[in-house]
Amino acid sequence: MSRESDSNETTRSTPEPPLAAQQILGRELENALKQIRRPPSGLFISAIAAGLNVSFGALLMGMVLTFAPGFSSPLIERFVLASVSTVGFVIVVIGQTELFTAHTTLGVLPVIDRRASLAELGELWGVVLVGNLVGCAVFAGFMAFIGPPLEILTPAAAGSLADALLGLPWWVVLSSGVIAGWLMGLVTWLVAAGRDTVGQVLLIWLITGVIGFAPFHHALLGTTELLAALFMGHGVTVAEFLTVLVWTTLGNAAGGTVFVALLNYGQAIKAGDPEDVDVDAESLGEG
Repeated sequence: MSRESDSNETTRSTPEPPLAAQQILGRELENALKQIRRPPSGLFISAIAAGLNVSFGALLMGMVLTFAPGFSSPLIERFVLASVSTVGFVIVVIGQTELFTAHTTLGVLPVIDRRASLAELGELWGVVLVGNLVGCAVFAGFMAFIGPPLEILTPAAAGSLADALLGLPWWVVLSSGVIAGWLMGLVTWLVAAGRDTVGQVLLIWLITGVIGFAPFHHALLGTTELLAALFMGHGVTVAEFLTVLVWTTLGNAAGGTVFVALLNYGQAIKAGDPEDVDVDAESLGEG
């Protein structure tokens, strides 16, 4: 074999070096600016799709509790539920539809970097959150409508998922939401650093699985769980749902903004000059 062939083989087998923090930040900024500058109608449709898709995690958890109402230990039950809850997050993140708990981090970065305004961020958050909630509500209704006839979801199983989110003081729900928002922010940051789809799926499974394992309060997955139980008449009131939704949403926003966007932006900038964070203006339609 020639030296040229040996060199080519070595090049192919050498793994690419990990991205620097500034490079990850550059990718995140570019993605965020693209979303901020999308027409609201396109964002809204994508957000509805994300709400529908993330709800598959709630359906699968309900199916697990329907088909296997008893586990040999709480640890096994939590692990199984956490594993299936990640399916919806994988679909949303890999499919690149718009999820509010991803934009609590992603959308904040251009504002910190002075490339977008607070008004633009507010519009982005509002459109995406409302679209997500519409998608989750539609899916929850679908679960309540088709679950019992197909015997894949019982009211008791839906109620069990909802009960894990209810009956807690507001500060516990808020704090739990902060952790969930923090984890979702980490998903967006680490997936941006991923080199291939398999690695990205593994990252999503590992990180979002923690949300389902606890379970920590996630505004959208929790909306589907609570509304499904409400629609199936299993002891969830509208007031309880709205209370949990408000505190969870605030917690998710704080977790993604403070513990991921601000900290990761700071450490990326401190790792190099701000000019090192390159955003392709032409790809954003500015060139």
